[in-house]
Amino acid sequence: MARKQKCPECKAGSPAWMSTFSDMNSLLMTFFIALVAMSTLSPGKFQQVSVGIQTAFKSTPPGILTGGRTLSKEPLVTTNAGIREEILHISQNPKYKGKITVKETNQGLLVELHNMAFFKRGSAELTGQAKDLLSEVGKSIIEHSTNPLWVYGYTTDLPLPKDSIYPSKWHLSAARAASVIWFFLHELKNARANEEVVKIMNGQFDPNYWYDPSRFVAIGLGDEPMLKKLKSETFSVEQKLQAIRQEYASGQINYDQLSQEASELNAEVASITKEVRDSYRRVDILIKKQGD
Repeated sequence: MARKQKCPECKAGSPAWMSTFSDMNSLLMTFFIALVAMSTLSPGKFQQVSVGIQTAFKSTPPGILTGGRTLSKEPLVTTNAGIREEILHISQNPKYKGKITVKETNQGLLVELHNMAFFKRGSAELTGQAKDLLSEVGKSIIEHSTNPLWVYGYTTDLPLPKDSIYPSKWHLSAARAASVIWFFLHELKNARANEEVVKIMNGQFDPNYWYDPSRFVAIGLGDEPMLKKLKSETFSVEQKLQAIRQEYASGQINYDQLSQEASELNAEVASITKEVRDSYRRVDILIKKQGD
């Protein structure tokens, strides 16, 4: 009787093909979970995914072991070079050159619009020039972030017209900030809706999502910032004026010398005052960091 042959001993562990198959299943599952997660598109999450992929391919991904910060904790948009670069690109246009300044602050990205007549004197009514610039800058700021947007309004030290409807410069500056927000939420929003009709029909652009009134805050600062800067800028000149008056009082100089030097210093003060006033013909927009 033939002896039964022993079955060859099986190797420990799963077959080699099973490891590859498991990896493929895990990758497919991850891919489909990512698709489901982005079925309702959140610009913030989309940006996180985009930044994560770019970082992974370009350098060492951020994490605990490498001393980096997690993407979920990183304030979005204000650290996104895209908005900054786009606004700086607009500022290079000869039409807007010298009218836009971008600064990184502790609160977020500050966009200063200046050196032009944004409002009629003593009024909160926007000029045509102002609307043109606000349209260009507004599209980049509003449609590339979901962060809160704080709009600052200012006035100069010039007195309000006698027939002004505003009881104080605080009221006027707040009304100016509100006028900018009103322009964004109505005129610019409607213009963008007309421009992007096809995208709206395809579900690729929702004006109501981007132009959400709850994102905006109007802040009126009156003429206080301008007066503070004016005092700082003219301090040294005022000191010189005080010094020559004392010299005249003590008999070190005569009246003609006093008049000549005082005239020159007063002219300098007038020049500085005009420069400071012009610098506060402006509107500031702060893209707040999320979570602040």
